[in-house]
Amino acid sequence: MGIVNVTPDSFSDGGLCAAADSAITRGLALVAEGADIVDVGGESTRPQAQRVPVAEELRRVLPVVRALSAAGVLVSVDTMRAEVAAAAVAAGASMVNDVSGGLADPAMAATVADLGVPFIAMHWRGHSTTMAERAVYDDVVTDVVTELADRLDALIGAGIREDHIVLDPGLGFAKTGAHNWALLAHLDRIRELGRPVLVGASRKSFLGALMTDVEAAIPPPADRDDLTCAVSTLAAAAGAYCVRVHNVKSTRRAVAVVAAWQGATR
Repeated sequence: MGIVNVTPDSFSDGGLCAAADSAITRGLALVAEGADIVDVGGESTRPQAQRVPVAEELRRVLPVVRALSAAGVLVSVDTMRAEVAAAAVAAGASMVNDVSGGLADPAMAATVADLGVPFIAMHWRGHSTTMAERAVYDDVVTDVVTELADRLDALIGAGIREDHIVLDPGLGFAKTGAHNWALLAHLDRIRELGRPVLVGASRKSFLGALMTDVEAAIPPPADRDDLTCAVSTLAAAAGAYCVRVHNVKSTRRAVAVVAAWQGATR
């Protein structure tokens, strides 16, 4: 899954695709590099990000979704709002990626059920302005699995087909670095819920923090693609259904190497 942030303030590439033309060009380039899905979002969820008005989110994403879908791209819309989800699907999006797992908007689950499209439900405890203070767990793996299981039941109860649901552990969302690594090391526990798992680690701060002992400064987000390749490839090898990344080409190449190695081993 290649990332297209149609925003001025995303943590890694805010502003690079803020204009629709730039976002469309970027989406097509990601597909040329090997993206199976292009994820288009119009609202940053970086730490402390403020929400944008729904009209602004619609203005940002709909032209991009429409153009990419018309070009034959499989598009997911990254949104926490049912209204945006419905408009994006009408414009050609094929799936909805909600970092709140349907919790931010009470109408989301029923809307997606009516739309009949796949739904990516991420583990979430609150909006960007408060999520850091919610990173408290008795056991992060057990707690996240339990909360995702509850979300899965609620979404099915709202009418979303079980085979349309993908689960995301929500790395960095109300999680410390140690929490993220524990979840990555136990993806099998999340997979035991019976649904495909999406992993979104791309360029996140817990990867940059690994370099504090070997480099003079933590590398900025745009300089973390090699770190992202490693974690995304290990996630794929551990059975992740999909990895959400900024740099598709390098990740596809790394995954191909490991897949060939695993194939030869078998």
